[in-house]
Amino acid sequence: MVVQVTPRLRHGTKAMEGREQKVEANILLLGAENVGKSALTVRFLTRRFIGEYGDIESIYSHSDKIDGREICFNIWDSLCPQNGEDAGHISDRHLEWTDGFILVYSICDRASFNVVRRQVQCIRQAKSKLSAPVIIVGNKRDLQHRRAVSSEEGRLLALSADCGFFEISAAETYHGVLVVFHELLDLIRETRTPKKGAAGFRGIVRSMSAVFGRKRTE
Repeated sequence: MVVQVTPRLRHGTKAMEGREQKVEANILLLGAENVGKSALTVRFLTRRFIGEYGDIESIYSHSDKIDGREICFNIWDSLCPQNGEDAGHISDRHLEWTDGFILVYSICDRASFNVVRRQVQCIRQAKSKLSAPVIIVGNKRDLQHRRAVSSEEGRLLALSADCGFFEISAAETYHGVLVVFHELLDLIRETRTPKKGAAGFRGIVRSMSAVFGRKRTE
């Protein structure tokens, strides 16, 4: 059972995409060290899983065609302070650059979950980025025997902060990673579309029975 939480829609501050064929999305990956941010990014870009990375910060660009439109993903795989009072801090430069956030923790590391909790608070306190959607990702789902953070805790954090939520294994499957990035792209595009009618949409919680990476037989 894979649990997905979809956040409420917000009024975006960016112009409507209109009929332009090319869409550009700046995506910021945040989280503690050794949670699999780089593995998640490279899995999305290349379909390959590479388990070991150094302490590097990179911005990747990747173009794809989705629903007849050319999509350019700019992905900032960031390094953020991990210790002391600055743990979980997000710089103004990061906040100004991004259109949407992916916050990654390891289900085997409670400290990394606490970093994501602080990063969620930092984002929500930055009034200029209220329209930027956030997805929380619990990675390393393949290591259930080492689990330190329950699925329920991740889901409740996402619901309380009006974020999306997925638990995945970047090591095991490509499809789960793909769903995360495509879901965030959909949310980014929604924030750029002027909303009609009254504001105040409720969050929607969807449960999906799926095994990522396995082809459907129906």
